[in-house]
Amino acid sequence: MTNSFPSSVAAIDLGSNSFHMIVCKLEDGKLRTIDRLKEMVRLASGLDEDKNLNAETQQKALECLQRFGQRIENFPPGSVRIVGTNTLRTAKNSQDFLLKAEKALGHPIDIIAGIEEARLIYQGVANSLGSNADSRFVMDIGGGSTEYIIGIDNIAHTKESLHMGCVTVSNKFFPKGVISKKAFKKSVLFCQQKLDPFQRVFNSRRWDEAIGASGSIRSIHKVLIATKWSNNGITQEGLNKLVEHITQCEHIDELELPELNEDRLPVFLGGVAVLYATFKKLNIQQMTVSDGALREGLVHDLLGRIYNHDIRSNTVETFAEHYHTDLEHSERINQTIDIILDQLDSSCCTPINKKTINQLLSWAVSLHGIGRDIAHSQYHKHSAYIIENGDLAGFSRQDQLLLATLVQTHRKKFSRSRFKKLPKPWNKDAPILTIILRLAILLHRNRHTQNTPEFTISIEATTIKLEFLNEWLESAPLTQADLEIEARYLAAADYSLLYS
Repeated sequence: MTNSFPSSVAAIDLGSNSFHMIVCKLEDGKLRTIDRLKEMVRLASGLDEDKNLNAETQQKALECLQRFGQRIENFPPGSVRIVGTNTLRTAKNSQDFLLKAEKALGHPIDIIAGIEEARLIYQGVANSLGSNADSRFVMDIGGGSTEYIIGIDNIAHTKESLHMGCVTVSNKFFPKGVISKKAFKKSVLFCQQKLDPFQRVFNSRRWDEAIGASGSIRSIHKVLIATKWSNNGITQEGLNKLVEHITQCEHIDELELPELNEDRLPVFLGGVAVLYATFKKLNIQQMTVSDGALREGLVHDLLGRIYNHDIRSNTVETFAEHYHTDLEHSERINQTIDIILDQLDSSCCTPINKKTINQLLSWAVSLHGIGRDIAHSQYHKHSAYIIENGDLAGFSRQDQLLLATLVQTHRKKFSRSRFKKLPKPWNKDAPILTIILRLAILLHRNRHTQNTPEFTISIEATTIKLEFLNEWLESAPLTQADLEIEARYLAAADYSLLYS
């Protein structure tokens, strides 16, 4: 391993119930866990009726993140992956919280979609639990959502994320810890209704082994083993006995279950309801419990990025193929982008890893024309919609928004307002990167196989100077006309394009 690789990596999962951090040592490309931190924050309980995260919960979360931040303060950029899940997807004021959270941690935070969360959970389980099963069913009960996955080996093939979790179900059906048979029956019915559309997809006939991940499932497993209601993972019979015990109590303080931690108690009933409903609906008889979950999946995903096996590049390649992208044309545009970037002074952008810029622009080139499969007119808008709203494995919501913005703005009107909604530093740097993309595509508008014409380029503040060598532009009237139009588009956004 060369010195360009970090010696340690970390992953942080900002879940709806608890925050987790795992720190691993990188030794010859392999991982060795050296530290784990976990704190109950119950982010989901901090959402008010308007879906805003209240100040008290934010403060509790930030105090936790400051402690996490101290552990990773010397980690270099690119060696830490942090993701937010259901509650941060839902909260209307999540952006305000994220700015403070990133400051506390010293590293960027990605908000991931439920389907991406499911993929990462499966990665964590698959890399943590030895199994000879041909097909695995994996479920993870979070604070605000539950993920269901079917996969083979390390590949997740079927993924769903449902809006029910141990915090939300507990709050909805067992407020203040009050228990009744009627409330428990309603909670199970609620979960079964959520799962009903996917019953056939995840039914036990479609897989060989069931595996559970997350704190809720591990807590239930510990209780079942301690009470001797189950001696082989989690069983349907054991769950029946647990539910019978629960519904004989009137308050969670009466449960008195062995191995049930006090901090887990307020959300325990919600987790039981989700798991019990799942066992019943999918006809599960037995489930193994895994130590691996989302954060372990994040570490393995991060490892792929470090060692140039980035799942995002595979995703872009798959989408480009599906939407019939002209690969040769894309390659010529990418070569021109390389020529432009080699000439530009680093001062034109906030210091960003050059590999990151190249990667981002390459993805934009590969996907900028996928909307043509929907309609040629306004295809750039169709392309951007697919990118922003599609399930792109490996991409965070911020990644997809950034990529969609580049693609939507690669032609026609250049609107600066589109970039304001992007996270830092992209809100300042994306306009310049978009101009680079626009010019590279413009120079290959005729799609001929000829090489890129020789040119020099410079960008100083809002002035772009483009000079073609050997009087090439005089022999290319179409390009000259396109540059004239492009200059007008950019002028409307207070950029000056000079060319000769």
